[in-house]
Amino acid sequence: MGPPHVQEVPAVTTTPQAVRRASPRTRRKATPAADPSAGLLPRTEPVRLLNPDGTPLPARDDYPEPPLDALREMYRRMVVGRRFDVQATALTKQGRLAVYPSSRGQEACQVGGVLALHDTDWVFPTYRESMALTARGIDPVEVLTLLRGDWHCGYDPAARHTAPQCTPLATQCVHAAGLAYGESYQGRDTVALAFIGDGATSEGDFHEGVNFAAVFKAPVVFFVQNNKYAISVPLSRQTAAPSLAYKGVGYGVPSEQVDGNDPMAVLAVLTRAAEHARSGQGPFLVEAHTYRMEPHTNADDQTRYRDAEEVEAWRDRDPIARLETYLRARDVLDDAAVAAIADEAEAYAAALRDRMNAQPAVDPLSLFDHVYAEPTPQLVEQREQVRAELAAARDEEGDA
Repeated sequence: MGPPHVQEVPAVTTTPQAVRRASPRTRRKATPAADPSAGLLPRTEPVRLLNPDGTPLPARDDYPEPPLDALREMYRRMVVGRRFDVQATALTKQGRLAVYPSSRGQEACQVGGVLALHDTDWVFPTYRESMALTARGIDPVEVLTLLRGDWHCGYDPAARHTAPQCTPLATQCVHAAGLAYGESYQGRDTVALAFIGDGATSEGDFHEGVNFAAVFKAPVVFFVQNNKYAISVPLSRQTAAPSLAYKGVGYGVPSEQVDGNDPMAVLAVLTRAAEHARSGQGPFLVEAHTYRMEPHTNADDQTRYRDAEEVEAWRDRDPIARLETYLRARDVLDDAAVAAIADEAEAYAAALRDRMNAQPAVDPLSLFDHVYAEPTPQLVEQREQVRAELAAARDEEGDA
């Protein structure tokens, strides 16, 4: 018996005309491809909860208003922090500090970054975060020890959960990512916050740190304080991106931009960013639009790259005055409370001034401590040479 007869079915061809003639019921709508940037891109305008004059904007669900007691504490720390900053700047003119990078004008970022964290979380500061460190409760003399030039770091980083202030640009990003990943790997509830300047986002370590944190879902908040200048280089010469917050999307990191002179918004956005990282969702990048009112450091001539009118325009966006107006309207602050906080700030500055006027006792041999875990023969030889020179100097003083 032969094989059954199989009727050959002609091939069906579909032409554009046939598709157009097809009934709407028979057409299939193409499923749009998912947007890979969904949930990653920041808002096109910085988050703001207070107008520059301190009046509140309409409440929003994505960033609810922080508790009033937290905002009052933020105000107190900003006032004390500014007075500390002014005093530290004066100490450079008196020769008590070798250099000091002021953060005046950035008080909302400095204090908000600290208040958004738990005490067990880690802070990775740049050289400009002295105010943030004092807001974290670190002794101001210990904070200024590095800038005074008499020790590597004045405080115990492990005890304070605060890394040494970082002078090389962006290297703290890699440190923050590594520590956060290690803490997460060991099952600890730890978030790391890396303070970053706008200029540091042009450095390779920034990109490596963000990429590593994204791949391994390290709980890091990368907090960029965009104060418009990398020393004297304006932002327009640093990036062509719509904002620095857009740098997160390339690494799969959700980002947000915030008005960095709005204390309420800064605290709300950073609190949410820390919660995102702590919940196991990986890193978060926040860009704060702010401005430093003083030169880059006491050695900088800011008149060479920005005019007085630009600086003056930012005085109307003062974060302290902005929050004070709001808290007065909510009956959280009155004249007596404002005066008491101002007196506290004055006493803080006076105590710092008195303690910094005392000449520190410095041991020249300490230069050789902590260079290597095990001193090399060359280091031992150099230390002995210095020891001999010191002994000879003492002998000469005794003979005189």
